[in-house]
Amino acid sequence: MTIRHLRIFIEVAKSGNMSKAAERLYISQPTASQAIKELEEYYGVLLFERLNRRLYITEAGKKLFFYAKKVVKEFDDLEERMANINKVEGIKIGATISVGDCILGDIISRLKDVNPKAEIYSYVGNTETIENKLLNNQLDIAIVEGKVKSPDLIVRPELEDYLVLICSSNHPFAQKKTIELEELANEKFAMREKGSGTRELFEEYMQKKEIPIKVVFEGNTPAAIKQEVIINNCLAAISICLVEEEANNSTIHIIESEKKSWNRYFSIVYHKDKVLSDLMKSLIKITKNYQHIPKIINKKPGVLMG
Repeated sequence: MTIRHLRIFIEVAKSGNMSKAAERLYISQPTASQAIKELEEYYGVLLFERLNRRLYITEAGKKLFFYAKKVVKEFDDLEERMANINKVEGIKIGATISVGDCILGDIISRLKDVNPKAEIYSYVGNTETIENKLLNNQLDIAIVEGKVKSPDLIVRPELEDYLVLICSSNHPFAQKKTIELEELANEKFAMREKGSGTRELFEEYMQKKEIPIKVVFEGNTPAAIKQEVIINNCLAAISICLVEEEANNSTIHIIESEKKSWNRYFSIVYHKDKVLSDLMKSLIKITKNYQHIPKIINKKPGVLMG
């Protein structure tokens, strides 16, 4: 028994005539008759009584007619929905936390402007989490600031970014033009969680300089990190694009690396076996052309020597 059998049965039941049903379905009368016969044999019931060259639907036929209409409608709805899925392009975008707070919302807005019918899903997590989701095909593409370790992922650096060291405007460092590297050894740090690209970059720098990091707070949001800096006088390493407002209203003081040791990129990442869709290509183009590094205007930053 197939959907085709049910369509023929429904048309015969509506018209009460095998020839008319066949004509409406653009099939031959013997084909329609054979379909009804196969249905009767399949269910083991008589669906129509044939009297004086007319068809009269039986009680069993009436029950099948009731259910067959529902089944055919559900099937037609399924076909329509699946057809629409093929017409609407979708994309699953990942972003690391710094990227999510800095630029993701604006980039998605621009992507929607170019592709207004696109279905867009986005997810924000640390670099390690985003990498795992790309490898497991849970995301199509991502924008990350950390180092990607898997050789199965393609990494395309697109946007310049850099870290700064921050302290509150009440911290002694805020009054100094220069800070010696050794002075960091006695300071309290608010750090991002393990798996964060920001944390990894700063830790690698401090390890090379053989300066210990006294971690007193760990958090997975820039807002939490900044609160520790402002309220509890911690230091923190953070993307420049996340502290524009606080720097310009003088609640946070910025300290830059003398040798630009914390310069980095926001990179587009996707699986090497991934076929780039039009939406993915649009995202890459938008990201590549995006200008986001803010201008700190109110106060000249301090400089970390070494």
